[in-house]
Amino acid sequence: MTDRMKYGSDLVVELMKALGIEYVAFNPGSSFRGIHDSLVNYGENNPGILLCAHEEISVSIAQGYAVAAGKPMSAITHDLVGLQHASMAIYNAWCDQAPVLVLGGGGPMDISRRRPWIEWIHTAQVQGNLVRDFVKWDDQPCGDLSVVDSFIRGYRLATSKPCGPVYICLDALWQETELASPVDISYASKLLKSTPLAPDPDAIRKVAGWLAQAENPVIVADRYGPDSKAVDALVELAELTATPVIDLGKRFNFPNTHPMDLTGAKDILIPKADLIIFLDLEDPWGYLHRVNDPKEGKVTPLITPEVKVVDISLRDIATRSWSAAYGKLPNVEINLAADTSLAVPALVEACRKAEKGLGEEYRERRREWLEEKRHQMKREWWEKAASSGGEKPIATEWLAYTAGEVLKDEDWVLGSGNLRGWPRRLWKWDKPYRWGCESGGAGLGNALGVAIGTALANTGKGRLCLNFQADGDFMMTPQALWTAVKSKIPLLVIMYNNRSYYNSEDHSNSVAKNRGRSQETRLIGTAIDEPPVDYAGIARAFGAYGEGPVEDPAKLKPALERALKAVKTTGLPALVDVVCAKMGRRNR
Repeated sequence: MTDRMKYGSDLVVELMKALGIEYVAFNPGSSFRGIHDSLVNYGENNPGILLCAHEEISVSIAQGYAVAAGKPMSAITHDLVGLQHASMAIYNAWCDQAPVLVLGGGGPMDISRRRPWIEWIHTAQVQGNLVRDFVKWDDQPCGDLSVVDSFIRGYRLATSKPCGPVYICLDALWQETELASPVDISYASKLLKSTPLAPDPDAIRKVAGWLAQAENPVIVADRYGPDSKAVDALVELAELTATPVIDLGKRFNFPNTHPMDLTGAKDILIPKADLIIFLDLEDPWGYLHRVNDPKEGKVTPLITPEVKVVDISLRDIATRSWSAAYGKLPNVEINLAADTSLAVPALVEACRKAEKGLGEEYRERRREWLEEKRHQMKREWWEKAASSGGEKPIATEWLAYTAGEVLKDEDWVLGSGNLRGWPRRLWKWDKPYRWGCESGGAGLGNALGVAIGTALANTGKGRLCLNFQADGDFMMTPQALWTAVKSKIPLLVIMYNNRSYYNSEDHSNSVAKNRGRSQETRLIGTAIDEPPVDYAGIARAFGAYGEGPVEDPAKLKPALERALKAVKTTGLPALVDVVCAKMGRRNR
C-alpha cells in the first residue's frame, strides 16, 4: 500500500498496474465514478484511458488489443445499462477466446446509501447474471481483500487457455469508501499464471506413429497461433513429416511463404486424406461436411469413416449450456485435450523417434506434389486478381491486390476484415503479428473496434495497421472512429462498401428461389442505398481523413496512397470508401 492510496478505487488502480493492464476503455458512468477519479487523479492516467461513445466499442477494442498484444486490456461498463450495451461485444470476445477484463460498477448494495430511482433501476442482484453464460467467470466481491482475490483470480482465468473474458462488478459505495487498513498486493504477480495443460504422452506417440504411416496427412489450424514459438513448431512439424497445413485464419497459424502452406486447397486435400489433425478448430464437424441442400439442411460428409481424425484443443473446457458455440460433436479417433502450443512440439519430438513408416523417399514425392498444387493455386489467384482490374463495382480480389501494392513497403498489420481470404492469398503473410482477429461471435459492429485495439497494441512499433471495413458493420458503431482520433491511434480504414447487408440479401435471394418467388425483391430491407451513406464525410466529421466513394478501379491506388500518406503524416486514422462487388455472389 502506497502512502497516497486511500480509497477502494485507488486499490483498483494499483491492482490494474500489478496485473500489467496498460489501457482501459470506457464510456463514463456514475457507478464507477470512483474508479474514474482514481485513474485520473491517483493513477495519473496510468493505465491510459480510451474514451468510447458506446460500451460495445470499449469491449471490442479490448478484444482486438488482447489478441494482438497477447495480454488482457480492461473495459469498464456502467451498471446494468452499460453491461447490456456491452453484452454483444463480450459474447464476441467469448467466442473468440480473447482475454478481456471487464469491470463494472454496481449498487450501492446498501440500500440506505442509494440515490432515489436511478440507483434502484440500475442495480441488480447479482449483476453478473446478465453475462454469466458467456464469460469464463464473474464475481461481485465485497471488501478490500475480496477485491484483491477477485482481480487475481479473474486475470488468471481470463489468460488460462482457452482464454476468454471475465466480469467483475465493484460496488459503487465501496469504491468511494476509505480503505480500512493497508492492503498488501505485492504477492499478486506470482499468482497470475497457471501452467498450460500438457498432452497425454501415449496419445502423442500414437499420433506420431500414424503420421509416419499416413499417405496423405493434413493439418488444419484455426486458433493455434499467433505465438511465434508455436508457429515455428508447426512449421517444423510440417517440414519433418511433409504434411500440408491449412490455415483457417482465426489467428495467424502458418506463413503463406512456406512450401507446406496449402491454405485454400481443402477440396483437393481433405477428400483424399487418410489422417487429419485439427489444431484448435472451432467447428471440426462443420469443417468435414458440406451443405448440399440449404432448404432442407442436408449435409454430405467429405471423408469416409475409415479416415483417422485427431482433434487437439481445449474446446471442451469452454463448453457452456446456454450457447451452442461448441458445434456438433465430431466423430474423431482421438480427442486430445491439451494446449496445442505444448502438443505440437511434443508431436515433433515423437515424430523424430517414431518408426520411419513410408520413408523419406515417399515423403519427398509428396512434398513435390504438394508444392506443384500450391504453385498452381497461387498462379490461378494472381491471374484472377490481375484480370479483375476493369470490373465495376470494384472486385474483391482487385481491392486486395491494389492494397497489397500500396502497402508492400510497409510493415503492415491487418487488424480485421479478411476479404474472404484474398489478402492472405496475394500478400506476403509471413509474421505472426500480421493478422489480428475476426468478430468471434459474428456480431455486427465489432470489426472497427477490434482493428483499433489491434492498432493500439502495435503503437510505437513502426507498423502500419489497417482494416477492411464492411459498410453494414460500420453502420453499427461508426463512432469508434472518433475514439481512434481522440486517442491518436493511426489506422487505415479501407471501406468495403457493397451498399447492402449482403448476407441477408443473399439469404433473401435463396429463400425466394427455393419458393419459386421473385428474386428481384431481395434489396428490399437489405440495401444500404437511396440515399447512399457518405462514409468519407462521417470520417471527416469525427476528425479523420476521409475520401470517396471510389468507384473507378483506376482511381483506387491513388486514393489509397493519399490515405496512407495521411495516416503516416498525422498519426491519425484515415478512411477510403471503396464501392465494391458483393463478395458472396462473386465467390459462389
